Amino acid sequence: MSNRCKALEGKIAVITGAAQGLGEALAHRLDKEGCKVVVADINIEKARMVANSLTDAVAFGVDVTKEEQVNALMKLAMDTYGTIDILVSNAAILISKATTDFPLDEWKKMMDVNINGYFLCARAAARIMAEKGKGSIIQINSKSGKKGSYKNAAYATSKFAGIGLTQSLALEMAECGVRVNAICPGNLLDSPLWVNSLYKQYAANQGITEEEVRQKYLDQVPMKRGCTYDDVANLMVFLASDQSSYMTGQAINVTGGQEMR
Repeated sequence: MSNRCKALEGKIAVITGAAQGLGEALAHRLDKEGCKVVVADINIEKARMVANSLTDAVAFGVDVTKEEQVNALMKLAMDTYGTIDILVSNAAILISKATTDFPLDEWKKMMDVNINGYFLCARAAARIMAEKGKGSIIQINSKSGKKGSYKNAAYATSKFAGIGLTQSLALEMAECGVRVNAICPGNLLDSPLWVNSLYKQYAANQGITEEEVRQKYLDQVPMKRGCTYDDVANLMVFLASDQSSYMTGQAINVTGGQEMR
């Protein structure tokens, strides 16, 4: 067992979309840094599996688009651990199609999960954090929150909106001691999202092979590799800790130089 200092020792963290992929990796990192973790996901069975693998964690099944479920999630955290120090708003979906072919119901679904879900979680956590005068809200955003995305307008729109909410809520909560920031990762090219979904979606709507999709996105990165879970987790820990106590309203790129604004 390592004796290294844990950056978030004793903190209480709620993380959404934590049953698989990046969210699961971030939940494990929060645990490694000493957090007690509320593992929230619409897939409760997988959320329980993740929680059971952590040192001190509980699972909760939540649809982040449902206000009553989000409020129940925060109540569970309070009832179990007494407070909330960190919210990592990670739950999101991605449907990639040309704008001219995008069905309205799918567009609305993207907005509902990606921006309304973030709003509901951030609002509920902010209310709790404001009462104690301290806390860190972190949205997992995207490089697509900084720049338009080809045949991916719904996702980019939702992520641009997420940065707007991050900055606005940061202004409102600064006097309460609550910080609100966003992380904008580059392409997680080896993640389940890409391997099991995006390569196929992008190959179909761009008329190229899945191998060509991967190479296309690698070629766009000055550092010539995809983003990793650790790249995102390292920044998450910093933003959740007191080391970033003078930072709020930021949307920080983790893109290997692909996005610099």
